[in-house]
Parts: sequence; structure tokens; C-alpha cells
Amino acid sequence: MHTHPAFATCDLCDTHKQDTSGVFRVLSPVFRDFGGLSRFCGPVVTVKCFEDNTSVKSAVESEGNNRVLVVDGGASLRRALLGGNLGAAAARNGWAGLVIDGCVRDVAELAACTTGIRALASVPLPTDRKAPGQTNVPVLVQGVWIRPGDWLYADEDGVVVSDRNLLA
Repeated sequence: MHTHPAFATCDLCDTHKQDTSGVFRVLSPVFRDFGGLSRFCGPVVTVKCFEDNTSVKSAVESEGNNRVLVVDGGASLRRALLGGNLGAAAARNGWAGLVIDGCVRDVAELAACTTGIRALASVPLPTDRKAPGQTNVPVLVQGVWIRPGDWLYADEDGVVVSDRNLLA
């Protein structure tokens, strides 16, 4: 089952606010909370795709091991990259959370999932399966670079990313 480590993104920001190296990054406050857990953190796995969730499906159907899936969906508001079935798979397979630079659907089902889910918005239209995307590549999410192996922390105040585990 998921552990809920004690952290606050505000405290992390207070500690690292002078860091101009790019090691500590704060994501734009554009993500809405859709999952059953509003607080989550873990090492990052990335997917880059556009209006095709084949790579997202493959990821959430694999062992999550308390990691966070960051999906660069090109900020598309036209198609949902995650729905109820995939949200349930993510929770069942032990993903700590997902941050999707794109949309989700099946909002009521996602709220029942015991995992964190952040996305830009909900839209009912599913994706087309035509261009699967890439996994474990650096992604640019709302102007912030996120790399596989980075650590992501999300709570009620926002989302921050670091190149290492800040709680270790």
C-alpha cells in the first residue's frame, strides 16, 4: 500500500527558495487535483505523447513501486490521456501518483482511485491510438524540464521537482 510521507511543498520551497541552479523546480499552478490522494511523492518515470495514451496505458499497467508518472501530453485540451480504468490500474499497481500535462476523463471514477492524479482539465473525448509516444525521456512540462529519476512532490499547495530525494 502507499506510504504518505510527511512533507509540505511550502516547507520544501522555503528551504530551497535560493536555489537558482535548476536542481529545485516549481511547476506552474495550472494542475487540478483529480485523484483520491491529494498528497504524493516519489521518483519520476516519464512519458511523452500527444493525443495517444498507448504509452500511459503501458506504464500504469506495470509495477508502479511508489513512483510518479509524469506525462508530457503537449498540454492538449482535446483528448483525455487517462480515464477511470487506467486510473484504477495505476492505483492497483502501486503508482504513487500521476502528473499529466493534458486532460483526463471519468472524473468521478478517478476521485475514487487511491493514487494522486493531477491534470490540466477534464474532457470526455478519448485518445486515438496512432502514435504511441516515448518513455523515460526528459520532458518539458509547462516550461519546466523533468527527467526520469527526478523526485516529484505534490500536495494541496502545488507541485515541486528536484534532482534527488529531498526527504532522505
